[in-house]
Amino acid sequence: MEMKVILAILLPVVLGRDCKFMPFDCSDIYNSGEKVSGIYTIYPAGEVPVWVYCHMVSDGKDEDNGGWTVIQRRMAGSVNFYRPWNQYKRGFGNVESEYWLGKISQRNMYQLTRNRNYMLRVDMEDFEGRKGFALYSSFSVDCECVGYKLQVSGFKNGGAGDSLTHHSNHKFSTFDKDQDLLNVNCAKRHLGAFWYKDCHRTNPNGVYLWGEDGTHFAIGVSWYSWKGNDDVSMKSFSMKIKSVF
Repeated sequence: MEMKVILAILLPVVLGRDCKFMPFDCSDIYNSGEKVSGIYTIYPAGEVPVWVYCHMVSDGKDEDNGGWTVIQRRMAGSVNFYRPWNQYKRGFGNVESEYWLGKISQRNMYQLTRNRNYMLRVDMEDFEGRKGFALYSSFSVDCECVGYKLQVSGFKNGGAGDSLTHHSNHKFSTFDKDQDLLNVNCAKRHLGAFWYKDCHRTNPNGVYLWGEDGTHFAIGVSWYSWKGNDDVSMKSFSMKIKSVF
């Protein structure tokens, strides 16, 4: 990990004193020749550096080549994701493990997706070791002026089914900023924060539960089209984006 952190620190200046390399996202880093997954610095909003985890591993499929910028990750329950609007706006967590994309997070998602076209991959694993994913050919987040509204389309099945299209064209909600379509606060009801509609088909920022727990209802890290969402939670879950040139 120390070497990866050193890479993240040195990367902006590897091109010399007179020409700083300021990658916009992990795709730029991948295309520069760096193929090791780890923590790197990107610059989606100009001079302000943002540390992210870059997934650089390829499984040989065109859409799975490296250069993915991880914008959300759950893996151990070490970070509390039931947080207010301002913390989701800024970003929080540990880039080495669980986090919601770096400093001024929602603004970074907006800055990234307003300047380039992106695809989205959602990866998940259950507590029995089974894995699945969903791929979307188009992903973007609108500005704060319209509630950081989600736009996603072009679903391709990787075994997990489609639980995100349901949330497209809806605003982001937290327990202290209710922007869903129900009279109740979906974030409060399901102990998370997301682009809720009425309320959810997926709850990536819900409570990290160990597998199935029938004493709770739809508060876990879930993906309805794969495992349902009533009493199931994933072992790991991540959302990552990559530039489409």
